[in-house]
Amino acid sequence: MLLTQDITVTARDFRRISEAMYAHCGINLHDGKEELVQARLAKLLRKSGEKVSEYLDRVLENPGCAEFTELVDSLSTNLTSFFRESNHFTYLAGTFLPALFARKKARGEQTIRGWSAACSSGEEPYTLAMVTLEAMESAGVTFDAKILATDISTKVLEIAKGGLYDRQRTHPVPPALKAKYLISRKDKQSEVSPALRNVVRFGHMNLVKPWPFTGPLDFIFCRNVMIYFDKPTQQGLVNRFHEILAPGGMLFTGHSESLTGVSHPFRFIQPTIYEKS
Repeated sequence: MLLTQDITVTARDFRRISEAMYAHCGINLHDGKEELVQARLAKLLRKSGEKVSEYLDRVLENPGCAEFTELVDSLSTNLTSFFRESNHFTYLAGTFLPALFARKKARGEQTIRGWSAACSSGEEPYTLAMVTLEAMESAGVTFDAKILATDISTKVLEIAKGGLYDRQRTHPVPPALKAKYLISRKDKQSEVSPALRNVVRFGHMNLVKPWPFTGPLDFIFCRNVMIYFDKPTQQGLVNRFHEILAPGGMLFTGHSESLTGVSHPFRFIQPTIYEKS
């Protein structure tokens, strides 16, 4: 039993929350996550003034209510940055996109479609937009490029849609790209340019539920989210990614993730980069 300012989360409470999160979005709150759940639930309960059992009885029985969404938001980890795990963007710009442009041009195709499948507060899809636009400029080609950016957390999606970031958060962006794609404001924030907003489309989505689109997509970034899923959920998700990718499409996973033990038809390119043959 854990205590935080008179808020008690019992083993039964933890089990109820874990089961609800797994059923709703595949997040596996295994043993060892009790303190995280305790701390984040305490913040919600201070606002509602309810006992834990009362809150859970009301919220878990109504997954469509605003409080359930708030609970999911609070238990979702949202760590991200511009150009995070930069080797992925180096591979995208230097190897994958030039080859993709050549294939598209030869076939007379006009679109480039990517997906940031756990976009958090938006730094990843905006980075993808920068890289794609720069690659097109370097290759002297023009495509209708769109990046779908989705997340289960409505809270971080609002930040992403706003496109405003403290200067410190934009530090990883190379100076030339910063000058080209980020607008400095007097309030010490940087705003993403209209060019980036034109490429990125945000939407709320649960990865383990039915997807509202069918593809085909050219590349998918799903990084540092599958670590919260068990192996059966990971396997189902990876194979769904394979189905929705175009032949030759790429899947990028997080550096802390491994597909070891996951049965899938992807061709291994290098650690965390996989191709649909």
